[in-house]
Formats: sequence, C-alpha cells, structure tokens
Amino acid sequence: MVATADGDTLTLLAPEKRQVKVRLAAIDTLERRQPYGTRTRQALADLAFQREARMEVQDTDRYGRTVGRVWVGRTNINAELVRQEVAWVCRQYAHDPALLVLEQAAGDGRRGLRALPKARRIPPWEWRRHK
Repeated sequence: MVATADGDTLTLLAPEKRQVKVRLAAIDTLERRQPYGTRTRQALADLAFQREARMEVQDTDRYGRTVGRVWVGRTNINAELVRQEVAWVCRQYAHDPALLVLEQAAGDGRRGLRALPKARRIPPWEWRRHK
C-alpha cells in the first residue's frame, strides 16, 4: 500500500507500477472530518502502509475506484477494521455473514467507535447525508 485517503480507501501499487485506488468492500468508516475520523485512517495505515498486499476485486464504484477485499499477509484488512471497532459493516453490500458476527462481537467491547459518547457516534452514511 502506498497511501490512505480515509479509513476505507487506499492506494495500492500494482505489479506493473500502476497505482490502483481501492475502496474496501462491505465496510464504511468515519469521514476524515468526523470526530475520530483521523483515527480510522490511522488504523488502516497501521495495518497496511508500505506492506505488500493482495486484493480480491469485487466491483468498481461510481467514482471509478476498485472495490474489494484486501489482505496483508493472512490478515483480511476489511474484517480487521471491523474487529478493531473502527469500521461499520454496510448491510446492503455485506455478503459475508462473518463480518456481521465480528461487528457484533466488537460492539460488545466498547472500544474504538463504541467508546465515543453516543452523540458523537454517528455512522458515516448519516453524517454524509446531513453534510
């Protein structure tokens, strides 16, 4: 990985040295301007920055980004962000029930996003709708 745009978008360097912007599938993280938004971006960087990654492409979004699951070693980055409580599972796009189980287990831990005061715990899709 060469760069992070936010907590669920990163840039990978393909073998032919072409940069590919990737939106992590089935999850959503806080926007950079939201409270805790920079922490979600940092969590992604901590997991993947300057590390060799592989990707399973699922789609292309309306912004031209590749949508997929990303692994660094044996770690599924999409799932790990949910486990660390810095990402929500997008119900409309999640086809892997294991992500929902991870989210439920993570929510019981009251860390990450769930540790924020309830008034600041605004899912990114709601925050974008109001902005």
